[in-house]
Amino acid sequence: MTNDDRLRPVDLARLAGVSAQQIRNYEDAGVLPPAARTASGYRTFTGTHRRALLAFRAMVPGYGPMAAARIMRAVHDGDVPGALSLVDATHAALHEERQRLRATSEALRTLAGRPAEPLPSAGLRVGEAAALIGVRPSALRVWEAAGLLSPRRERGTAYRVYSPEDVRDARLVHTLRGSNYLLDQIRPVLEDVRREGGTEAMRTAIGDRDEALNARTRAMLAGAGALHGYLGHLDGTIRDPDDK
Repeated sequence: MTNDDRLRPVDLARLAGVSAQQIRNYEDAGVLPPAARTASGYRTFTGTHRRALLAFRAMVPGYGPMAAARIMRAVHDGDVPGALSLVDATHAALHEERQRLRATSEALRTLAGRPAEPLPSAGLRVGEAAALIGVRPSALRVWEAAGLLSPRRERGTAYRVYSPEDVRDARLVHTLRGSNYLLDQIRPVLEDVRREGGTEAMRTAIGDRDEALNARTRAMLAGAGALHGYLGHLDGTIRDPDDK
């Protein structure tokens, strides 16, 4: 196919398995470069549009439709460095998620095998909880002020009372702080543990999430390769076998 071959919206739609209207939407959104118009106002597309569509569709599984659209829009606005910066940002976000998952896994491994201490049904006061965990009471207060812990207050005295879940969370914070994780990095880890309902459920969730991240990384590699090919077509550094 040469770049002069004309393609109708329906031709691109069949190629991608979408509607002709979606192709028009892609052009309006900048996912595709501007199309030429016939004298009667109909859009006509070329091999470049076909390549742009295939690159975008290849990027969606790894980068997501919104990020992929922003990247393609930057390319078609002539801002290739900006597009590459968006690619970098998406990869960096995935890396941060991997680090967070690793932090959670490390914390759970540290806690694994530790026998659960029997706690009084009324819970523990701050000094008792601190002694059990091996930190100063002031550390628990700092973590509470940072929003990592939320022990209930005893009615009448307003003393802090730590439940088994509070002690679990404090142990996780203590473990991660010992590995030099910042408080802001620890907060989402605790949120994950609470959402899953405990460490056992969290271990299963970690395994599932790790597989999902690996699959997404592979999808991003495929998408990045497609984008590389499209950029090479635009700047002439890569020649498509279909070009005449």
